[in-house]
Amino acid sequence: MPPVAATVCNTLSSPENGKEVCAVKKVQQDTPKSEDVLPEMTRCYKTLLKSLGEDPEREGLLKTPERASKALMFFTKGYTESVQEILNEAIFTEDHDEMVLVKDIEMFSMCEHHMVPFYGKVSIAYLPQGKILGLSKLARIVEIFSRRLQVQERMTKQIAQAVYDAVNPAGVAVFIEGVHMCMVMRGVQKINSKTVTATTLGAFKEDNKLRKEFFHLVQN
Repeated sequence: MPPVAATVCNTLSSPENGKEVCAVKKVQQDTPKSEDVLPEMTRCYKTLLKSLGEDPEREGLLKTPERASKALMFFTKGYTESVQEILNEAIFTEDHDEMVLVKDIEMFSMCEHHMVPFYGKVSIAYLPQGKILGLSKLARIVEIFSRRLQVQERMTKQIAQAVYDAVNPAGVAVFIEGVHMCMVMRGVQKINSKTVTATTLGAFKEDNKLRKEFFHLVQN
């Protein structure tokens, strides 16, 4: 799975090399079907339980390897989804050129460094140029990129680039505030820490006044 994520990231961060549809083909080609990988994942979880000193045959753990495998596949289901598919018939012609902002979209993801969860909220704004997205599709874009092994910095850029590629707006801005369990449960164990990332494209990057307006609306 990680090579697939790398391919998607490279494509999205370099629009001149191809749009999301190219990454979609790669994902569909390389991502194994759940019925093919579930038995091997189940065996791996069983081995992991043994390595921890547990008995995977005891009643409470008997079905755990399979349940854990299915849960992990759900947490990373974004590898099997594409922006092109979820935006089908949800791009509309509209004469609107003012900011469209959807705030506080809930996000759940998995840190690729420790494979523990991080979660938070995503806010997305864009300036239409004749085309708008169905509002729920912004949340779906977040879901696609968050349901992969991620780092928050890359995910912020991927979401912004996906919106930019979808409707070619004058600008896009994405703001994410996340809580990382790798900082809460292990290491420094700072339970109140939050990580904030932002990406601005087009007019939001070039116009300081517009960028300040976005951050004001998001943070208030």
